[in-house]
Amino acid sequence: MITVSNVSLQFSDRKLFDNVNIKFTPGNCYGVIGANGAGKSTFLKILSGEIQPTTGDVIMNPDERLSVLNQNQYGFEEHTVLETVLMGNKRLYEVRKEKDAIYMKEDFTDADGIRAGELEGEFAELNGWEAEADAASLLQGLGISEEFLDKKMSELIGAQKIKVLLAQALFGQPDVLLLDEPTNGLDKQSIEWLSEFLINFPNTVIVVSHDRHFLNTVCTHMADVDFEKIQLYVGNYDFWLQSSQLAAKLAADQNAKKEDKIKELQDFIARFSANASKSKQATSRKKTLDKITLDDIQPSLRKYPFVGFSPEREIGNDVLIVENLSKSIDGVKVLDNISFAVNRTDKVAFTSRRDIATTTLFRILMGEMEADSGSFKWGVTTSRSYLPKDHSSEFPNPDVDILEWLRQFAGKDEDDNTFLRSFLGRMLFTGDDVMKKVSVLSGGEKVRIILSKMMLSKANVLILDDPTNHLDLESITALNDGMIAFKGALLFASHDYEFINTTANRIIEVSANGMVDRLDTTYEDFLNNKDVQTRVDSLYK
Repeated sequence: MITVSNVSLQFSDRKLFDNVNIKFTPGNCYGVIGANGAGKSTFLKILSGEIQPTTGDVIMNPDERLSVLNQNQYGFEEHTVLETVLMGNKRLYEVRKEKDAIYMKEDFTDADGIRAGELEGEFAELNGWEAEADAASLLQGLGISEEFLDKKMSELIGAQKIKVLLAQALFGQPDVLLLDEPTNGLDKQSIEWLSEFLINFPNTVIVVSHDRHFLNTVCTHMADVDFEKIQLYVGNYDFWLQSSQLAAKLAADQNAKKEDKIKELQDFIARFSANASKSKQATSRKKTLDKITLDDIQPSLRKYPFVGFSPEREIGNDVLIVENLSKSIDGVKVLDNISFAVNRTDKVAFTSRRDIATTTLFRILMGEMEADSGSFKWGVTTSRSYLPKDHSSEFPNPDVDILEWLRQFAGKDEDDNTFLRSFLGRMLFTGDDVMKKVSVLSGGEKVRIILSKMMLSKANVLILDDPTNHLDLESITALNDGMIAFKGALLFASHDYEFINTTANRIIEVSANGMVDRLDTTYEDFLNNKDVQTRVDSLYK
């Protein structure tokens, strides 16, 4: 258990938290949500003790252990993979080192023998004899095989280091587990394994994530960071989102009778509670949901941008034909013999276990890179707009402000300040925000103005490479809705399960050894089809 008592945090120019009081209890997983800059990661740092609050206290039982997902991939370069994981339980690692050092002594004394006996007792109490096997099991679940255990961290690539640091945080069954964006950089198999691990984890988990499917799968509660406060809600992300939107709708309807409002909310809670009874975390969550009253649900004060794409020209039947595309980069094969055709109603999610494959394919299709062999042809009726994974090419002049940057993409009737300010306002750039230099924008802000450019383009084909990267949950939801409603052809790559599953009607897995193409299928069906997954696995052997 971890208790937050009267916590406030004041910086020189703003107050981030004011008088926050929360109790996080064992057996629950709390998803911390909030807009970019609301203080989600800062709150986790307060809980871990990395940042001291201006007022208030964070209280834990002194016998309990807290574990934090380390964000520094290069902090353990001289340690082996196994050592790095064992360091997740600091006391166990210290006992192990001291014990081993004593046994290595040439002049072993009686005092050393007594000390060694004390350490052996503590080592056993800390489950030290199972530690290496437990660490190896965690690593294997995350896709790091036994052959890597004795390798130094410096020998691993970035994605592997991320998995080792995650195993380090999970190791030794901590009493409180703090995870900041744990799914970043993970493949879908590792995310599934982590989700299952957290569902069965008996202690307290507090997690920050922009992955809605992950939050829906693992969370029993949502901690909403907004307006200097943190409010706890029972249920997962979808329940929080739908109930808060319903509460806002009912609150805005001044003519509705209170009894009708209460009944509508109660019906909603009952439906959600019934669905929860089918989940793996069912029992405790359903009991809590059954106790919710009207006063427990408050309208969200969060603001959502508007994302809507309106093609100027209707698209023809011939959209894109790709024939036998292959590409190697620095002597390493990235794409091999990729062939497919895109139809006017296709919304295609391109997936891969190596992001470079999807990014390379998109760059070839957009003329930014040449294939080694093969060809592609866009239909004559197509007009295309592209959101690249690397945004730097979109901003050659860092000193231009947002308003002037967007003006260059506006039509003749759209280049006046009033129109552009109104347009940017829908993307949550209001007042003097539009005069910000593009050089000072956050990653999420840059994505939002690129989306503004794409909306102005009125293209009938959209190509988006990992568009949810850097976006907060509100912007992801708005973009998701905009892509679902889009009346053109769509090609995109993403790691967001919910984003793919609700948008795509076709999945294409691309790799250095070919591709798997599934028409008229959801992402869920794609992942659950054993025959398809066997074919996908064969691409990476």
